[in-house]
Formats: sequence, C-alpha cells, structure tokens
Amino acid sequence: SLSPGRVAAPPPMAAAATGTGGQTLGRSSFSRAASSKTASSSSSPTASGVKLGPNGAAFVSSGIPDLDRILDGGFLLGSVVMVMEDSDAPHHLLLLRAFMAQGVVHKQPLLFAAPMKEPRSFLGALPAPVASSKEDARQRAMGGGAAGDGRASDEGLRIAWQYRKYFGDERNSNAEHRDNKQEFSHDFDLRKPLERHLLNAQHIECLSTQDVDTLHDLQNRSSAFLSKHQRKEGGNLSAGRIAIQSLCAPQCGYFGKDWDMVSFLRSLKAMVRSSNAVAIITFPYTVLSDSFCKRWQHLADTLLSIKAIPDEDKDLAKLLTGYQDMVGFLHVHKVAQTNSQVPVILEASTFSLKLRKRRSLVLERLNQAPVDGSSGPSSGGSGSCSSSTQGSQLDF
Repeated sequence: SLSPGRVAAPPPMAAAATGTGGQTLGRSSFSRAASSKTASSSSSPTASGVKLGPNGAAFVSSGIPDLDRILDGGFLLGSVVMVMEDSDAPHHLLLLRAFMAQGVVHKQPLLFAAPMKEPRSFLGALPAPVASSKEDARQRAMGGGAAGDGRASDEGLRIAWQYRKYFGDERNSNAEHRDNKQEFSHDFDLRKPLERHLLNAQHIECLSTQDVDTLHDLQNRSSAFLSKHQRKEGGNLSAGRIAIQSLCAPQCGYFGKDWDMVSFLRSLKAMVRSSNAVAIITFPYTVLSDSFCKRWQHLADTLLSIKAIPDEDKDLAKLLTGYQDMVGFLHVHKVAQTNSQVPVILEASTFSLKLRKRRSLVLERLNQAPVDGSSGPSSGGSGSCSSSTQGSQLDF
C-alpha cells in the first residue's frame, strides 16, 4: 500500500520503452548489440593484405593459399619465418617469390637482400597473379543473382519486419568480408612475370649481401625499414615485408662469422617483434655446424624446410599417390603464435609440393598408395573374415 501523496514509479523497462508524449521509442537490445559490433569493427581498420585473427593476432599471406590454410591464417605479423634450403634444388625460391609477389600486389613495402650483384634483377622473376577465368565470372554473376533473389524474399517477409534493416547490414558485412578474403591471398602463375609498373614502385628496396664483410649495412637498412612500421594503437594496420635470401651463403663476405650472424638474427627478431612486419629468411643449413644450425632453428618463430624429390625414385613412386606431379616436400617444424599458451597442433607436418597446370603452387597431404600399386585389394587375399580361401556366408 502507498501512503497519500506518493505516486508509484514506473518499472525500468516501461520507462525505457516510453518517451515524451507516451510514444514508444522502439529500442531493443538487438539494436544496441548491432551498433556496438559495428563500432568495434570500425575501430580497428586494416590495410589491404592484412587479416585479423584470434587473440589480437594479424596475418599477411605467404603467397600460397594452401600454406595460409595450413598455418591457420598465414604469416603472423611481428614474426620471423625461416626456410631451410635444399642443397640439391633451389625450391626455396618458389616460396620466396610467392611471398614477395604477394607483397608487391598488395603494395606493401618490401626490403629484399640477396647474395648477388644486382638483387633488383630478381624482381623480374616474381610471378603474376592468375587471371580469373570465365567460369569464375559466371559463378560470381550467379551469386549476385541469388543475392538479389534473397533480397526479394526478405522484402516479402512480414514477420519481424522491424529487423529487416539489420539483416541488410549483416548481408553487407558478409559481402565485405568475402571481398577481403578474396584479396588476402592470390594464386600466382609461375610462367608469367609481374607487371613492370608494379616493380618500379618506390616502396621496394634492394640490397646486395655479396662480398660484404659485415652485416652492419643489412642491420641498419632493416632498422630503418622497420622504424617506418612501428605498431600504433588505433592506427591503420599496415604491413611491411623483409625477404633475405641465403643469409649464410658462401658468396657472402661474412661467411664463417657464425656469432655475428646469430647476433644479427637476435637483433632482427627483436625489431620485427615490435613492428607490423614479417621477415622471411632462407638459409642453406648444410653449411652450418650442428650447434649453430640448432641456434638458428630456435630463433625462428615459424620454421619450414623444403626438399626436392629425385627424378626417378621407384620405391617412393610406389609408396605415394600422385608422385609424378610432385616437385618436392614441405615440412612444417614450428608455427608462430601470440597471446596464447596453447601449442599449435597441425593435422600433418609434411606436405607434397605440386604445380597445378604447371603454373601455380599447391600443397597437399601425403596419401599412401594402395598395396602393390593397385587401386583395389591385392590379388593374394580375398578380403574375407574367414581364414579359408573358399567363399562362405561370412565373407563380405
């Protein structure tokens, strides 16, 4: 019971739903959640070629879509990727070319160092993106028509009509996400070079490590390059790329100075860790001693190794399916992670490196061939449960 002269206050929900003049405002928790989601997505802008992941991680593409999928996003920003070269074949250049070409296509700054007199000439070997086929264009057109039919069906809905605009916002965000996903990684045609006007851009720096006695110049150039890509809170998340080919090659003047190279790797890793950049380093591990090779592997955030396949290995051909299409094996030894103590567990650590239509790189899991190289059961066994060779009712 209420005392005289005291009026009961309206419930909180009624007060929130009632405005001046007794009109309903039409606000709901659904609209507030959508607006907060939009605000959070717009507060962290990303540049072209950068993809956000869980735990505040950001990735750039390796230039090979299958490798991005295997690494659960690509190369982690702020990490050092090392590739152990094969002494029998220069297959590591396939990974290096794809990584550099992806950065040039996204117009990301690039610093390239190699043991050659004219490292800029290596840019002419970068592959061009695979042009979309007519079938892909037809599928995109069909997808657009299906989206139009979906909009027509949404307009015809009479139930929950007040949420139609939120469905439209969700559809637009999904379309933007699909476009960003398509732009994140490309398939490259190894037979076609990259367009020349992209190679003449101002954001590409080249440095020669041939006949250089010390690593001071490379360290200073790397420090100046990374200082332009320091991490900033709330800023546009751009990315830089560093590609160093055959760091400990005998052609380098500092070859044999093992501790100097280890010191450079430690310094580079510290600088990359505090920047929005990724550094990939290939090195011929066979020229290093076992102890220093392990030190190099320990300093890598992501460690890969590539090995060529002999031209004619009959035993291996019987063991693996699709052997005739393979050009090498890729081993994933370590995967970088950030803000997480959960180790990365891969479905497989060894993959076959193939060329699709002799132009683009493809990574596939290894599949064991059937016994005796046949597609069905061997001729020696009947595949039955019983031990007798004659057929019975238990056979299946």
